[in-house]
Amino acid sequence: MVQYAIWQDATLITMNSYSDYGLIEKGAIVVEQGKIIWVGPEQALPNAFTKQAEIHSANGHFITPGLIDCHTHLVYSGNRVSEFEARLQGVKKGGILTTVAATREANFTVLYEAAAKRLQQMLEAGVTTVEIKSGYGLQLEAERKILQVARALSENFPVTIQNTFLGAHVLPSEFENKQQYIRELVDNVLPLLLQEGLVDAVDGFCETGAFSAIELESLYTFAKQNNMPIKVHAEQLSRGEGAHLAARFKAVSADHLEYLDEAGVIALKSAGCTAVLLPGAYYFLQQDQKPPIELLRKYQVPMALATDCNPGTSPTTSLLLMMNMGCLLFKLTPLEALQAVTLHAASALNLAHCKGKLAIGYDADFVLWNIQSPTELAYHFGDNCCEKVVKQGKVAYAR
Repeated sequence: MVQYAIWQDATLITMNSYSDYGLIEKGAIVVEQGKIIWVGPEQALPNAFTKQAEIHSANGHFITPGLIDCHTHLVYSGNRVSEFEARLQGVKKGGILTTVAATREANFTVLYEAAAKRLQQMLEAGVTTVEIKSGYGLQLEAERKILQVARALSENFPVTIQNTFLGAHVLPSEFENKQQYIRELVDNVLPLLLQEGLVDAVDGFCETGAFSAIELESLYTFAKQNNMPIKVHAEQLSRGEGAHLAARFKAVSADHLEYLDEAGVIALKSAGCTAVLLPGAYYFLQQDQKPPIELLRKYQVPMALATDCNPGTSPTTSLLLMMNMGCLLFKLTPLEALQAVTLHAASALNLAHCKGKLAIGYDADFVLWNIQSPTELAYHFGDNCCEKVVKQGKVAYAR
């Protein structure tokens, strides 16, 4: 009787150390019921496993934990091509509300089919866990529709999906008062979506032109009272109070952070908050203010990377490209870049207990890569070295 699955003849990049890749040459992984129950050198593999196992050869490939994209806006309709063209000519137009209008108009099937294509691209590049934000609905029915699409994707794809409520993205056109809109979210929208089981975390855009820390206070208080993990879009376009807001509410992550200062870094560190860096948006908007990488290193704040997949400021699904950009634009090391899409990205989703490492007790989510060195994952851009994706011990994709 087959009880175990063994993956062997591989170089394992375990990510079990903060100082190196945790490499195991000629390594093996033993899987039972979707969990890793043993990992180590092949020569140390207990005979008790091999007698009752299905054996898989990795054919000498490298194996990493499944990649984690911890910040996306994957479900939306339309694009912002005209806005892109205008920006190239120095003209500002469009914005988030353009996508809100298109997404409200689109039905469930249209949204699902578009998002499914994006998610398939991510899966084929080694992504096994994705966070999907709402925020392109900004009214109950449209926000519900986005989150329902995300749940359907989770049911139909071999990918773990976390739903994040981002109703506090920007002020919708039918409201004139930000406090009134936040009250609508707290009193009516979020409670219903929670009751329907559609929300796993709560986010808000703390930025000039979006919402202030004071305006988001009641939303996060409600989230905290309902034991919901909190995330904050913070310090992307200007220096504000987003990082301190994240720290005050013990957020799992603060995201963007181009204008983060030393006091904000210290606040994030004290709260155990992960800094999620989004080089795709930085690149696409041609920003010149970079996140304070040296300060984040100095205070040992965990740094994650994500695609920020969205039609307006980061129209990409490539987490591998974000690793390359993280190194070249933000000066991360290749090791930091891989940590940023595995163990630190898991922390940003409150999943560090089960994802982001090749370790006993962790989910058997891992990826086989046709590379000769871990650095290649950040070195290439425009290439995809992914050969096979294993999700909870089962092959989810093979080239």
